[in-house]
Amino acid sequence: MSDVILLWDCPLLFEKLFVEYGLECTRALSTSLGTPYLPACKVLILPTGFANKQYTKTGAGLERGKLSLEKFVTKGGTLLVFSPLVPKYEYEWLPFSLKYVMEENPCTPQPVGKHEAQKLVENIVPPVGCDGYFLETDADVVLKDGRDRPIMVVKEIGEGMIVATTVHELPGAEFFECRTACTRKIKI
Repeated sequence: MSDVILLWDCPLLFEKLFVEYGLECTRALSTSLGTPYLPACKVLILPTGFANKQYTKTGAGLERGKLSLEKFVTKGGTLLVFSPLVPKYEYEWLPFSLKYVMEENPCTPQPVGKHEAQKLVENIVPPVGCDGYFLETDADVVLKDGRDRPIMVVKEIGEGMIVATTVHELPGAEFFECRTACTRKIKI
């Protein structure tokens, strides 16, 4: 069983980051969502570029895995979704409304209230890389860019949460320390 599962179809540098954080990390195909072959975990991550067919085929299994993802979050898991890296994208497989527009936009993130998801970027020296913004959502906005556009949203569902961000940086360890310490491993 893993602390973190990356939904991706080839090796990523991202995997070494979690080893540095002392977390057990596994890579899995998005087509394995909802099958008995996917191990339990605490945090499930869709890395930047998941919908861009030039980088990966990961986007293909998301619609089919929609119910499995929602069940995982409802039971207490954390789903961390980075940018799709395509010009426009609607996250139809998420259990809330979210639309993305790609635009390279280095910025200094502006917190909206206080939320543990903000720890993903807490120790990154601005400006942070940002590859877009959210045009429309019914989730809670927790970070905005300098032009007052959402760049991180959170939707709490059941015992877990979904965090979506357009920040294109390696995520901070503090977020994972909290999410892996306070969550049990959940079957996807």
